[in-house]
Amino acid sequence: MSKKETYERRTEELLLPIVEAEGLEIYDVEYVKEGSDFYLRVYIDKPEGVDINDCERVSRALSDALDEKDFIADAYILEVSSPGLGRVLKKDKHLEKSIGEEVEIKTYKPIDKCKEFKGVLKGYDGNSITIETEGEAMAFAREEIAVIRLAFDF
Repeated sequence: MSKKETYERRTEELLLPIVEAEGLEIYDVEYVKEGSDFYLRVYIDKPEGVDINDCERVSRALSDALDEKDFIADAYILEVSSPGLGRVLKKDKHLEKSIGEEVEIKTYKPIDKCKEFKGVLKGYDGNSITIETEGEAMAFAREEIAVIRLAFDF
């Protein structure tokens, strides 16, 4: 297991009782380097949506727990937030909750001269994701997909 995966897994273990006590759920945890800085990003959610107070309570409690366990060797910036309206669908649990929702897919390489697709998420399995666009089903191999996120219009 990589350092990144270890930090994310251990953070989720510390985070779980905190979010459960607040009536929230973990959407995602990521440890990334951007420029010269490391970020530990925690995304929390609940059916009616999270607010700044939810983020603040979780951030304070998680920060204390991380300071106590002190398992991340690098200096990092902790961010706690909602996954947002155009949330990235990384995990099977994200896809499951989004069946029937409109999504945007960006592929690594063009498919029929196009790298961006929009449609209703119809299904997924370990190898592929299927959307319906203009009445037709389109299946994408998971390894073709750079990002899939919920679509939103203003």
